[in-house]
Amino acid sequence: MAEKIVAVFDFDKTIIDLDSDNWVVDELGGTELFNQLLPTMPWNSLMDRMMKELHSQGKTIEDIKEVLKRVPIHPRIIPAIKSAHALGCELRILSDANMFFIETILNHLGLKDYFSEINSNPSFVDEEGRLRILPYHDFTTSSHGCSLCPPNMCKGLIIERIQASLAKEGDKKKIIYLGDGSGDYCPSLKLKEEDHVMPRKNFPLWDLIFSNPIRIKAEIHEWTDGEELEKVLLQIINKISLEEEEEEGKSTCASQLLSASDCKLQIISASAHEALRQALSVPQ
Repeated sequence: MAEKIVAVFDFDKTIIDLDSDNWVVDELGGTELFNQLLPTMPWNSLMDRMMKELHSQGKTIEDIKEVLKRVPIHPRIIPAIKSAHALGCELRILSDANMFFIETILNHLGLKDYFSEINSNPSFVDEEGRLRILPYHDFTTSSHGCSLCPPNMCKGLIIERIQASLAKEGDKKKIIYLGDGSGDYCPSLKLKEEDHVMPRKNFPLWDLIFSNPIRIKAEIHEWTDGEELEKVLLQIINKISLEEEEEEGKSTCASQLLSASDCKLQIISASAHEALRQALSVPQ
């Protein structure tokens, strides 16, 4: 079993096959305005602005939900997630999308309960029925200080928090990180030698890793689509599980040998005691 494994998934172009922000904007007819505003503000702020514009055009929360329910996903992604969970892996999401989009899609796919934690930009529906999208890190008041990441989210800081929380639990757990984008590079740099990173081949994360692979301490396993993601992920889980079983077997063997040694010492001690008793006994 894989109880000592935590699999952390990016969402866009990893669990689903495209960018959920672009999908919603395009499907609801906001592409032209989005492209006009893109050079003028950060992506996360732009998405909040686009939700305002779409709301003013009469687009409702139900319209957004219906679009999200049509999002393309490779047919092997759902079995991959369910299989990893069934084997005992703890599953988490770390995404620069937003909570509303992610939870709507996961609920539609029947996958939300498979994830113990979702880290993404917060979102809510306000009193006017408009979707608001906020930054994970409030960059209007302070910077997260990472030059590799966008101002609204440093995934590296979140991975460090996850690592710290796992360390407090005592058991040494291994992380498998799956992603595709440049924002997934910072958390990949935070992984340790016993961890694994799965960059999607020919996507920005893959390019960044293989431009200087020596910077990555974790084992690197590339993948191309949902079918290969499933295959590679389950292979890694199986490998880690076998290594854990071997370690436990060695520990059990050592314990048994120690017990046998103690038993032998006890037998010798008992025999010596009996011989001494007989030698000291006085014949009647």
